[in-house]
Amino acid sequence: MTDKYDVVVIGSGPAGYVCAIRAAQLGLKTACIEKYQSEDGKGINGGTCLNEGCIPSKALLDSSMKYHETKCDLETHGIKVKGVSVDVEQMIARKDDIVKKLTGGISALFKANGVTSLYGTGKLLSNRRVEFTDLKGEASVIEADNVVLATGSKAIDIPVAPVNGETIIDAKEALNMTKVPKRLGIIGAGVIGLELGSVWNRLGSEVVLLEALDVFLAMMDKQIARDASKIFAKQGLDVRMGSRVTGSEVKRNKVHVSYKTEDGEEHQEIFDKVIVCVGRRPFTENLLEEDSGVNLDERGSIFVDEHCATNAPGVWAVGDLVRGPMLAHKGSEEGVMVAERIAGQKTQVNYDIIPNVIYTHPEIASVGLTEQEIKQSGDDYNVGMFPFAASGRALAADDTDGLVKILADGETDRILGCHVIGPSAAELVQQVAVAMEFGSTAEDLGLMVFAHPTMSEAVHEAALAVNGHAIHVANRRKRKSKK
Repeated sequence: MTDKYDVVVIGSGPAGYVCAIRAAQLGLKTACIEKYQSEDGKGINGGTCLNEGCIPSKALLDSSMKYHETKCDLETHGIKVKGVSVDVEQMIARKDDIVKKLTGGISALFKANGVTSLYGTGKLLSNRRVEFTDLKGEASVIEADNVVLATGSKAIDIPVAPVNGETIIDAKEALNMTKVPKRLGIIGAGVIGLELGSVWNRLGSEVVLLEALDVFLAMMDKQIARDASKIFAKQGLDVRMGSRVTGSEVKRNKVHVSYKTEDGEEHQEIFDKVIVCVGRRPFTENLLEEDSGVNLDERGSIFVDEHCATNAPGVWAVGDLVRGPMLAHKGSEEGVMVAERIAGQKTQVNYDIIPNVIYTHPEIASVGLTEQEIKQSGDDYNVGMFPFAASGRALAADDTDGLVKILADGETDRILGCHVIGPSAAELVQQVAVAMEFGSTAEDLGLMVFAHPTMSEAVHEAALAVNGHAIHVANRRKRKSKK
């Protein structure tokens, strides 16, 4: 292969394929390399997020929620249903169909925008050369003016619970289970663990989550995390904090898991299946030749500057490969930024305003600073909160768990953060993220007209509550300024 490209992207996940499309839109001759294959050996775009992460997990979350509502909640609305059953195989088939449609969509977008798809693996050599090995094992060298590394991340393995693909599985395999395990153990009570636990708990599993950390959802606002813990316990999720797994053994197709609690006591639980989801790490295996000029940081991420440029001239890295939260939307925006900077534009990513969502029910979402982070800074601030229990729309939907919390600067009233647990949390937080991007104050949100009745009104009331002006809930005493 003798072609030379303006841009070669290695990886077609949310960061890579978006970067490739935007680069092509800007008139740059672009190729995108992807190693992921279907069962019949064909190359598939979309990366982990689309094929075995964000999208398939949401499909199962939605399907399992509909089953749970039909079985447990509809009677409240006067709807009586008898003999409700679940066909997990059909559920999985629906999930697979959604993934197939979306991966095919990326291929169509590549074609429409003139992106060359190359299926196989890519390794960065010196001087912006890429060794491309196709799916048949034939290798060639591609030259490029710019190379974008977007190979994503992979699940972390732990020696105490080695994945065997049958009784001890990873998150990918958990999305393809066709039978509901009677008793399910999950190692890790982070985002992935909670989402998968929610799916299988709704479908009838007894779910136990073992988390080594002693703080639940440490990255979230403490108040939101505390409320979430109570709600999940009410739903039947058994989350055991400060429980470090020390070993596992498969006996007669059951998994015997040993773990130690904070008091030093050893415990053991027996499960039908165990899912290991203790986090992810950047995927850099066979990605970089020694003389590529690209450096890794102490966490194994590729070192980049604020514009995602590496130490090597003309080489960029985006998404899960680099610092910051491993979020698809963060990677996509980095991909756009890199493509536009290659084209000579001065695009920036605002890393201070990146929403984070956990797709449980209720959803948990946040943007900006948490209350504990503001406290640590020592800055004066005000808080406004509004519970969904006081929302007419939430009451009508019988979905009243949770609240909206808005934090604003004590002097300027500028919004510093928003945290939501409740119905449509992801969408509500995005409203505040837009406001924050334009430097809005809590008063600005309070002066806006929100449609009634909507879930969005909870955002309006929380913004009003920041300055003690909430109408539909009693206002809290305003925090005393430290000055």
